[in-house]
Amino acid sequence: MNETSVAMYFSQDLLSGRVAFLTAAGSGIGREGALALARCGALVVVTDRDADLAAGTADEIVARGGVATAHELDVTDDHAIRAAIGAAVAEHGRLDILHSHAGLQVQGCLEEVAVEDLDASWALNVRSHFVAARCVVGQMKKQGGGTVIITASNSGVQYDREMIAYATTKHAAVAMTRQMAADYARYNIRFNALCPGFVDTPFNAGFELQMGGRKALESYVSNAIPMGRWGYADEIANAIVFLASDMSNYMTGHALVMDGGECI
Repeated sequence: MNETSVAMYFSQDLLSGRVAFLTAAGSGIGREGALALARCGALVVVTDRDADLAAGTADEIVARGGVATAHELDVTDDHAIRAAIGAAVAEHGRLDILHSHAGLQVQGCLEEVAVEDLDASWALNVRSHFVAARCVVGQMKKQGGGTVIITASNSGVQYDREMIAYATTKHAAVAMTRQMAADYARYNIRFNALCPGFVDTPFNAGFELQMGGRKALESYVSNAIPMGRWGYADEIANAIVFLASDMSNYMTGHALVMDGGECI
């Protein structure tokens, strides 16, 4: 784990008074993003498909002096997304930040990926972000603005061999984010895509299988990524804070790639 802390770079009141709603924030990048937003003063609504993981993230935020609530949420359930976001707005009176982070990684080329797996990839990597964003824009328009961060991937700006479902849906997520940014800039609502590369979390299981095991994946990271290492989840969390805060006020429709130079 990287020893640097978001507190080294951002003030603790940077996001004071703001309400953030996060999906898939129970582990990995989502969890580190939740902790980072809370350290900067945001009230964080933590959701995850796993209720215990969501509670664990929220409990750690509270233990560190922050404010958070935890809720179980399956983002493939449209009604559940609408209800959860509606409840957050009703309870807190506003919603300033959406980090829609849930995703799915399915390995394989055209002949190997079942249609059902492509549908599942689309549901999580594109559709869930569309539904969540659609649920927040009305409130953000009413309050005069907000920021939406959609997790895509550096696979959304390049093409991974034998990862057709993943690369296709991540490109779609970037395109959708840019389209929403163009449509809602006049309402002071910013949309940006977060595009991490290889961060050492369980989410890489698909790439690990596709590459032939952990040793092969580690060899790829060491040799094919110019910086020669994994990214750290808290490094990506720093980017989440940046995109959520006024520091990125003139940035919208951007795909922020953090991948150690892999896509160069």
